[in-house]
Amino acid sequence: MVGNPRIDCLGCRLANSQEKSHIIFKDSFVTWLLDHKPFNEGHVLILPKTHIVEIDEFDTEHILAVMNAAKLMTKTVKALFFPDGVTLSQNGGMFNELTHFHMHVVPRYKEECFGDFYTQIPQFAEKNDALAATAQKMRRVIQHMSL
Repeated sequence: MVGNPRIDCLGCRLANSQEKSHIIFKDSFVTWLLDHKPFNEGHVLILPKTHIVEIDEFDTEHILAVMNAAKLMTKTVKALFFPDGVTLSQNGGMFNELTHFHMHVVPRYKEECFGDFYTQIPQFAEKNDALAATAQKMRRVIQHMSL
């Protein structure tokens, strides 16, 4: 069941701009921001603004907002970073370290193993100024796409 934002939830605070992050875009339902330890440049998280932990708690309106965001983020990542593919990932239950639903949109390249996403320290872990530059590039591309 979809709930109201909770102040004790980091995911709710990130999604509602109450924590510092590199926001790419937001709408009434979700916020798209850069992962603070990106696997590759353009690694984005999509978070609902209301407190939702598991995918089976979504109502139709919120899950459509997440999927529309994933579609737009995939187009943006492809236009900017020319990956060989894009991985969408969501971890539930004990594997949801944020305890708030979030979907990863990760640009991937031929030489990378999918298991590396979960087992290795990201090689592209950026400094704050690099994240800001990536966020700026992605916002510019989104402005030229139709929502």
